Parts: sequence; structure tokens; C-alpha cells
Amino acid sequence: MKMVTLRMKLLPLLFILFNSVWSTTSNSATQSFLHCFTSHFHIQNFNTSSKIIITKNSSAYSSVLESSIRNLRFLNPSTPKPEAIITPLHGSHVQAAIICSKKEGILIRIRSGGHDYEGLSYVSETPFIIIDLFNLRSIDIDIENESAWVESGATIGEFYYAIAQKSKVYGFPGGICHTVGVGGHISGGGFGTLFRKYGLAADNVLDAKIVDVNGRVLDRKSMGEDLFWAIRGGGGSSFGVILAWKLRLVAVPPSVTVYRESKTIEQGATKFVSKWQVIADRIPEEHFLRLLVQVANGAGKNDGKTITVVFDFMFLETFEKLLPWMQDNFPDLCLDQTKFTEMSWIESVLYFEGLPSNEVDVLLQRTEPSKRFFKAKSDYVTEPISEAGLEDLWQRMLQLEASELILTPYGGRMREISASETPFPHRKGNLFEIQYLVFWNDDKETEKNIGWLRRLYASMAPYVSKSPRAAYLNYRDLDLGRNKDADTSYAEASIWGLKYFKNNFRRLVHVKTLVDPGNFFRDEQSIPVFPLDGKIECQEQLDWFV
Repeated sequence: MKMVTLRMKLLPLLFILFNSVWSTTSNSATQSFLHCFTSHFHIQNFNTSSKIIITKNSSAYSSVLESSIRNLRFLNPSTPKPEAIITPLHGSHVQAAIICSKKEGILIRIRSGGHDYEGLSYVSETPFIIIDLFNLRSIDIDIENESAWVESGATIGEFYYAIAQKSKVYGFPGGICHTVGVGGHISGGGFGTLFRKYGLAADNVLDAKIVDVNGRVLDRKSMGEDLFWAIRGGGGSSFGVILAWKLRLVAVPPSVTVYRESKTIEQGATKFVSKWQVIADRIPEEHFLRLLVQVANGAGKNDGKTITVVFDFMFLETFEKLLPWMQDNFPDLCLDQTKFTEMSWIESVLYFEGLPSNEVDVLLQRTEPSKRFFKAKSDYVTEPISEAGLEDLWQRMLQLEASELILTPYGGRMREISASETPFPHRKGNLFEIQYLVFWNDDKETEKNIGWLRRLYASMAPYVSKSPRAAYLNYRDLDLGRNKDADTSYAEASIWGLKYFKNNFRRLVHVKTLVDPGNFFRDEQSIPVFPLDGKIECQEQLDWFV
């Protein structure tokens, strides 16, 4: 009884303290949100509360906001800023934020690692708050049951590090960049060096905890299989706030083998790429052979510039077992044993990110040493690109030095999983994926660089997937289309939705309509809802899908 009385006495005081720094920059809705929020969660003291609620006048506001902004395109004075940042210490704080923002009609953005390519986890043209999950990053590794519970605010690097501390023969098929947040990465699909063997990160989700639009914490059983299906590749932020994932750990050998070799176009790189793309989806599932295509200095005829292709391989076997396969498939590459390195799986994680293989602790660093402006796009290739097509691509890349392509092979386990198993549809029939990237360091160069990338993307239309021209959700691209407002129709959202999800898009809209009929969780590329009178029909449609 005393605790209740103390809490009731603290509430008015806390509201006065917060209101004094809030009211100078916020409207009545945000003040009402603050009052509502402080009345919902268990308050210990003002210092703790001030760490959870960060207003524009807080000394920590800028540092917290900017800490997870990875793209300088969204770090300038003209970028819209949140009214406040909520940094939950417990799931109940997320529940309170959702209940109160819904009550007061305030938009929310949900951020785990801040790697959304278009900044949708921390930018909005409408007044908004950010729920930043970086304090919710506990990791519980259960080697005996080959699983782990990982909170959404953890990074992929922190998760990999935790696995390695418990075992040298387990890993996880997540991404390569260690600062990516687990929450968004897995909800969009997630892939890395192990995905041809084990599928996507989303394919290895066993359970999840999500706060829904009504502020309820749901697990797989209580949310139901339709919502559980939707958040594994359909983008979790359309459906709620994912608090944690239960993930399947996968077996890795004590030692893996890595190989790296570079070829310029003058050294015959185009021939190698042509050979690679023919076999990309048919190589053994234990092999990961990606290509990095970059502009480099050279002695060619292109103003001292050339195209370099980096052959970046990882194999889940020893050099002795691997060599015969390499000799059969890539005899013209340098196959001297010194080009191959055997290392542990966790060391290979560092290797592929270009980090020192003996500095495992770097995986615990959540920030990056430098930030750049960048823009990205993606494509899926279903038929080999002709040599003429490749040569045209090289010439276009030579026009802009800071451009880069990443070609990721599909096949293996990805070919065996049904396109409707999760919302991620890019399975059988895809040879490889292309990620297009362009980087720059001066805001004045933004228009030029984005324009160049758009023209390059348009020129690739004859060589990539069609009807729809597919794209990967985690390489978010607002050029594909955007929602106009909360009432965006299915037909309007299909312009971009079918590219990310193909035939799974309609089912995602049915799920969204059932779990969030008012479209509270929304952004420029969130899943839309059908008209409210179609809710019963949506349930009937979902029964048909199942």
C-alpha cells in the first residue's frame, strides 16, 4: 500500500518536471502522451525515468538520436526529428508507449539498430516519437537445446559473440554487418554466409515476443500462426514491436575455409563472372561464393580506372576437401594453398566484414568508426547476364568511382524452402541477388549520386527478374513506391509491395487488417489494411491460405 501511495505522489511531480522541458517544443498531444506514459510504467526515481524518456531539451537527445543513424542523408538540420525518444528498460515501457501514443494519436517509429536504408526507423514527416530498443539486448544461449532468446535491441555482432563464448561449433545464418539490429534484420529476412546451408535468419525463428496494437505481449502461441508467419520476413514494424526472438542455432565445423582473389576486367574478370553466374545457384550448399564489384585504380583505357571483381568465398570444409572442387570449377583462379585460410566460424564473421580476425571483442561495438551518405537498390537475377550486358554494366560503373555491387548466390537450402513458407518469396529460380550501392561524403553530391544510381538501375531492367521486378525488403528503396497516408489502398501499396513480397503481399495485408485494423503501425512502406468492413472476409481468406 505504501508503494502505491508513493507512486501516486511521484506521478504529478514527474509530470511537472518533464512538462517543464517538453512544453517549449511540443504540442498538446505530446504533452498528453507524456502524462499518460509516466502514469503507466513502474517509476523508481526521476533519474531512471529521465533515461527512459528523452525530450528535445534533454542533454542526451542528440547523442541518442544520432547514435544509430548510419546514413548521413538523414543526419542534417532539415531532417524531421522526433518529439521524444523512449528507451525502454523493460517490455512494460514498450507497452505503455504504444498504449499512450495510440490514445493520443502520435505516430511511432521503432528502432533496433538504425540500419533502415531509407531511415524509416527514425524519420517521419508527421510528428512522431521513437521507441529505441537499444537497452533491450539481453541474450540467453541454450546450447543443450540448440536455441537462443535474443532481445530486439541486440546487434547481430553481440549475438554472434555470445554464441562463440558458449560454443565453437554453433553459429547462426544472419547478416555480415555486425552493427545491424536483430529486431529489424530478422523481421525482413536476413542472410549471410550460412544461408545457402540453413536458409534465412527468419527461417530459423522458433518463437517471438511482440507487443501488439493493444499493448499486449504475445508469444507464438498467443499471437497465432498467421501473425507469426507475417513477422518472419514481412517487416515486424507493420504489426507491432518485436521484443525478442527465439532462434535456432545451427551447427558449424570447428574450422571453415575462406578464400579471396581479385581480378580486373583486363585480367579477364568478365569471363570469371560469366562462369560464376552459370553455377551460382548449383554449387554445394556448404559453399558461399559472393562477388564484390568495385571501381579501382588501374592501367586501363578508362582514365586510369578499372573494374575489380573480388571473389569472396567461404566453405564449410577443409582445404584438402575443397581443392578438387575448385580445380574443376575455377581452374584459372590462383589455387595455391597460401590463398586459402582455415579459421573458426566466428573468425570468418570478422574476416568477411574486413575486421581483424583476432579481435572478437569488436563485435560488441554498436557504433561504426565513420558514417557516409549512401543509397542502395536491389535486384534478383533469374537468367545469366550476357557478357555484353556485363560489359555495359562495367562501363556505367566507371562513370562513378564510389559505386559498388554485391552479388550474392542463391540456391542450396533457399531453393528447397517454399516461396510462401514465410513472406520472403525469393527462393527457387533465383541465381543470385544484386545489391547496388553508391557512397559519397558531401551533401551537395546527393542529387548527382542518387540520379546516377537510378539510371544504372533502369539500365539493368532487361537482365533481371520481371513481373514483378523483385527487390529485398532489408535493402529498403522508396523509389519503388510509398504509401501516401494511413488510408493507402491495397492497389496503391501493391506498386512496391509485390516487388518485395510477390504473391505473399495479399496475405500480409489480410494479417495486418486483422491485427491492426486501424493501421496504427505505419510508415511509407508499411503493410496497408483492407477497408474495415472486410475484417471478417480477411479471416476467411487466411483460413484459405492455411
